[in-house]
Amino acid sequence: MRIVGAALLLLAGTCAFPAAAEYPDKPIRLIVPQAAGSATDTVARILGAELGKELGQQIIVDNRPGGALTIGLDLTAKSEPDGYTICMGPIGALAITRHMVAKLPYDIERDFQPIALVARGHMLLAVAPDAPFKTVPELIDYARKNPGKLSNASSSNGSPGHVGGELFKSITGVQATIVPYKGTAQLMNDLLGGHVPMAFGVLPPAMGNLAAGTLRGIAMLDKQRFSLLPNVPTSHESGLPGFESVLHYGLLGPTNLPRPIVDKLNAAMKSVAMTDEVKKRINNEGGDPLTSTPDEYAADIDQEERKWAALIKKLNLKVE
Repeated sequence: MRIVGAALLLLAGTCAFPAAAEYPDKPIRLIVPQAAGSATDTVARILGAELGKELGQQIIVDNRPGGALTIGLDLTAKSEPDGYTICMGPIGALAITRHMVAKLPYDIERDFQPIALVARGHMLLAVAPDAPFKTVPELIDYARKNPGKLSNASSSNGSPGHVGGELFKSITGVQATIVPYKGTAQLMNDLLGGHVPMAFGVLPPAMGNLAAGTLRGIAMLDKQRFSLLPNVPTSHESGLPGFESVLHYGLLGPTNLPRPIVDKLNAAMKSVAMTDEVKKRINNEGGDPLTSTPDEYAADIDQEERKWAALIKKLNLKVE
């Protein structure tokens, strides 16, 4: 009986692998749990176009914003594990929201298969062109002299920009109302129009306006200046030591995604991410491409989760 059972298992295995080898034989849906124009969406569209060429099938970007980044991830978790529904995993959805939303409809470790890290994003503190402050010290001084008048735009509840704004308030002691948006496009319109005076985390959508001088960047939330914005000081240089936030993006699938498909997607992503053209395009949008094994991506999620969990607990942040 054991021999028969082993033979049946071997037969099942040999039947499964040709299907994986033929993958993909139809278009692949790439879910983005944020709105069009967001940093996650920009990275997804750059990499998705090249990944489609590498795999020989179209990658269809499907924006599913809302629910503090949970809607798109929930769709992914509940999709068939066949490789035809994958998801961009912004760190806000994987490491932040889970500690701010009381009841998630999925479990990060149980319901997702990490495929590969794909990019590193830089966060910026940007201010409206007519804002009455041009540096971080001037911003803090203004806020203290005008209590209750400062507002900070956030692309969504549970995003790094949201938590960044709360951390800024905690470090400086200033009061600022967090104004959540349903995506970056409307946020940028209101920031450029002076309807909100400041926002955290607006790279890459801000790059064009920064270059044109219609938006001011006053601090990079990183240890070193960004090469394309050499005149923007770091948060440390601006009097906020330790106020750093670097975003990681990765590719996810639902749990039980067959390993041959995981490996094929990982290899294809590695092939396209480090080409000169992709490097240039992502860099121009305020980021850097990354590659990793699936296990390295899983470890990165764990590391980021521990970091953000401690901060969210300290600040007692919640999304109702």
